[in-house]
Amino acid sequence: MILNSRLALIPTQRAVLSIAALALVAVMIGASSPGAWVIAPMGGAAILLLTIGDALLGWSAASLEVTARSDIEVGVDEALALSAPIANPRARNVAASLEGDVRLLDHGRADIALRRGEAGWGRLYPVKAARRGTAALTRGWLRWTGPLGLGAWQAVLPLTRHVRIWPNVAAVRSPALQAFLRDAQFGLIARRIRGEGAEFEALTDYHPGMDRRRIDWKASARHVHLYAKEYETERNNQIVFAFDCGQAMCEPVAGMARLDRAISAALATAYVALKGGDRVALYGFAARPQAISPFVSDARDFRRLQHTAAGFEYHAEEPNFTLALATLAGRLQRRSLIVVFSDFTDPTSAELMVESIARLVRRHLVLFVTLADEELESIAGDNPADLQALAMAVGADGLLKQRALVHSRLRQMGVEVIEAPHDRFGTRVIDAYLAIKRKGAIG
Repeated sequence: MILNSRLALIPTQRAVLSIAALALVAVMIGASSPGAWVIAPMGGAAILLLTIGDALLGWSAASLEVTARSDIEVGVDEALALSAPIANPRARNVAASLEGDVRLLDHGRADIALRRGEAGWGRLYPVKAARRGTAALTRGWLRWTGPLGLGAWQAVLPLTRHVRIWPNVAAVRSPALQAFLRDAQFGLIARRIRGEGAEFEALTDYHPGMDRRRIDWKASARHVHLYAKEYETERNNQIVFAFDCGQAMCEPVAGMARLDRAISAALATAYVALKGGDRVALYGFAARPQAISPFVSDARDFRRLQHTAAGFEYHAEEPNFTLALATLAGRLQRRSLIVVFSDFTDPTSAELMVESIARLVRRHLVLFVTLADEELESIAGDNPADLQALAMAVGADGLLKQRALVHSRLRQMGVEVIEAPHDRFGTRVIDAYLAIKRKGAIG
């Protein structure tokens, strides 16, 4: 994107400091030799002329090229390419400033010093999207000085660049997951899953090391040979990933919102589920239900799940678990695996969440997933140096005990609970899904 604007001549900080130093000298001259006061205005005029002359020596047409990918993923290192083709070789100290969305630029602004290259002045500026959505670059400034650094040219440039920030699906492209799915496709993992499912598939020879409970004694007696039963893992199960988009899930963990980390883990698990023949839907809620996607059954339609996840907004409000989970239960016509990504900050919201999940467990299989609060664990585990640190440690320990109590209540109801740090969040969810699928507990 090449932008042009009219230039404005401004003094630099060096010119202002020179004027200030001259004013100090003028005071000293006026105190010692009042008749020599004319030296001060003459010096000021000289500095003014030098500033204008310096700026004229560095004059050039103002243009700025800002290049960015139109689609990026949240939490992934990207770069903005800035280029200012200033042809005047006397130009110095070329710098650009960008104004835009806080999703893309820290505090909504970036100040970038450009470097001289063969094609002019330019630089790659690293950025990392903090949240999903559409980030706009709204305005830019280009500034450079003359050879003496006294006079500068500045241009204000309107920008119309938009960058769409999508959920992070780097885990889907990871070599480890692709190798896992490739092995499953050729039968190495599919064979292991086949022997641990719920639907009877066939009889096979019994080998030492097999579970003795799988021996078919009647068939073995008829053939005077030990045979074991093989089971096939269920397919065409319904998996619903439900996201709490409320206030607690908007808090960042290691530079990325909890909600975005949950979406990344869910999309990676959804991709595995689609490859395994299951049907997947996404559901978001806060104070009221946001959206639920249709069930997707083909991995080629994975992009539809990405589009749905990209539309889940951040809400600075407490979620209504009663309304959200009751709405979800009313839309499901058959038993499903419901994976709830949520967190809680107070006993009242935790109690409402437990009651709502209890109603789901009567008909569906529920998996509750939350991020480990590493900050609370760090505060509770530190040796307090003063009374304030001691009070914080006691408070953090109380909150951790409250979380453990809620998780214990969920487990007593038959809900599987996963609490994992952010760097192992996605793999833990995939492992839990595969374990449930091998047991054949969904259908």
